[in-house]
Amino acid sequence: MSLLSDLINLNLSDSTEKIIAEYIWIGGSGMDMRSKARTLPGPVSDPSKLPKWNYDGSSTGQAPGEDSEVILYPQAIFKDPFRRGNNILVMCDAYTPAGEPIPTNNRHKASKIFSHPDVVAEETWYGIEQEYTLLQKEVNWPLGWPIGGFPGPQGPYYCGTGADKAFGRDIVDAHYKACLYAGINISGINGEVMPGQWEFQVGPSVGISAGDEVWVARYILERIAEIAGVVVSFDPKPIPGDWNGAGAHTNYSTKSMREDGGYEIIKKAIEKLSLKHKEHIAAYGEGNDRRLTGKHETANINSFKWGVANRGASVRVGRDTEKAGKGYFEDRRPASNMDPYIVTSMIAETTIIGKP
Repeated sequence: MSLLSDLINLNLSDSTEKIIAEYIWIGGSGMDMRSKARTLPGPVSDPSKLPKWNYDGSSTGQAPGEDSEVILYPQAIFKDPFRRGNNILVMCDAYTPAGEPIPTNNRHKASKIFSHPDVVAEETWYGIEQEYTLLQKEVNWPLGWPIGGFPGPQGPYYCGTGADKAFGRDIVDAHYKACLYAGINISGINGEVMPGQWEFQVGPSVGISAGDEVWVARYILERIAEIAGVVVSFDPKPIPGDWNGAGAHTNYSTKSMREDGGYEIIKKAIEKLSLKHKEHIAAYGEGNDRRLTGKHETANINSFKWGVANRGASVRVGRDTEKAGKGYFEDRRPASNMDPYIVTSMIAETTIIGKP
């Protein structure tokens, strides 16, 4: 095993200029992350300098077998925390050979919104709180829970410390450092209310980069959990009953909101969101109805309400924002399995481009 470990950790820069680029994309389910690697002649820092590549879309649910070729367009580069050196992770989106975005390419749709002059002028900032649950691989049951049984009730686990309260911290800390190494703007981690559930935060990130960073952070988490033999679940309500669900609260601000008088802009934006509540809910993740029940720090899925420091609201404004008269707000509706390209661009479209 020591030889295998030595080979995995080989520093290629000692013997070659060549690098390994791991191309990452989103599969047909909208949550399955796929990747494959290729050798490049030397270091690359600009995604536009990377070659396009192809894959078999019939094996990912994204193309028919008789016309299965899908083309990967490199969009963002991150340092590879697994191979290290000059090796890179490459976030891609997918197109037909004719250059048309495939139906599941939500990044392309988001990029159109983020390139709108009104959105560009507002310099949209996002902070995304990604919750997830670690599961025991063989039994599909939360890490740290007795097989076939339940731990003590919620209360001591949120930001908890100790072997009987925090399960999987080694995975969580490894992920935190790996994201920082990769160049992802990860801003923190914490244990969540349900045991075996954790959260990491990405941001503030500007525009389309928020989606790129969340997707690559998810990829890195899946890879680390793979090494540990643990399953990552982004299900918004992994355990029925009196247990918290998992969300992806999305914090948002525009240039106007961050300037003096911004609180009035925030209230107008929230009003616009309230008028499009059903449309947003439909796009905020599968199975969210099991999570947004009006209990466990959620608002009911069928109603929209906002408030200051109210964790039972659809949209929450912080006390600091209210006091300063400017700042940001938090959309608490997105599920943990949401697509960040969809959620971030939809919030920008509704609050900036949409009619008052």
